[in-house]
Amino acid sequence: MSVKATSTGAPGRRSDRPLAGIALMALGVTIVPIMDGIAKYLAADYPVMQIVWGRFVFHLMWLIPLLLVYYPVRELIAPRRPMLQLVRGAFLLGATLCFFTALRFMPIADALALLFISPMVCTMLAPWLLREHVGIWRWLAVAAGFAGALIVIRPGFGVFQWASLLALGAGFFHGFYLATTRLLAGETKPVITLLYTAIVGAVAMSVAMPFVWVEPAPSTWGWFALIGLIAASGHFCIIKSFERTAAPVVAPVSYVEIVMATIVGYVVFSDFPDPWTWLGIAVIVASGITISVRERRQRVPPTQGSGALH
Repeated sequence: MSVKATSTGAPGRRSDRPLAGIALMALGVTIVPIMDGIAKYLAADYPVMQIVWGRFVFHLMWLIPLLLVYYPVRELIAPRRPMLQLVRGAFLLGATLCFFTALRFMPIADALALLFISPMVCTMLAPWLLREHVGIWRWLAVAAGFAGALIVIRPGFGVFQWASLLALGAGFFHGFYLATTRLLAGETKPVITLLYTAIVGAVAMSVAMPFVWVEPAPSTWGWFALIGLIAASGHFCIIKSFERTAAPVVAPVSYVEIVMATIVGYVVFSDFPDPWTWLGIAVIVASGITISVRERRQRVPPTQGSGALH
């Protein structure tokens, strides 16, 4: 799952290059489902916590050299509002754990559809946590989004599986992640915030490893490294897309991720969403786009992107 970066309004001038922004977003959300596919494949032989450890540790290993090229060391070691950075990282870690566990038991596209409720969760939190006004259209979009999630889950219709609750939990965690990202708006460059998100996940999972560790095969280290590379490069592309043009321009492109997730699920695992799941996905995506449009009109910092933890 992609933990899509949110436009935070960080300091710096943004060039108005919509085509470049759209291309970068499309590239980022196209490669992230490959990471999800690898995680699902590895989950047959390794604990989910160990896979999450590999995702964050190797993400960090790939990201640090890149940041050292572009940013002064003093910016990397002294972020603003460090406690909020830690809380934000914890939310993303929770989302990743829930999502990767769900992937072990359900198709990638189905799990990702439920992760896409995160903008609705962030909108629900806005009046209390962010002191933002939420109008009737955004509330209706939230209600429609959760209705779409129920269509995907279909409780009581003989197709419900408990793993759906994990994917839904990932969406809630990621919604809190988006809300804390808004609280950091203008405080720190998004890429540096991404660094500390990776640090939180790497440190927390490293502490847990002695209790769940399974000795990886030599080839598995390569899969771990690839997961980290995809996470770092995918999220870097997404962040750069927000620097090229306005967030509402690239936000709808983020939903291309569901197409790539479907392709990966079908080609590798022979999974394909049924018509009801597609209906639920359509409702959730339409709700997310509606929230984006309303936020743009009200000049609210947007909640583009789903999930994450990827």
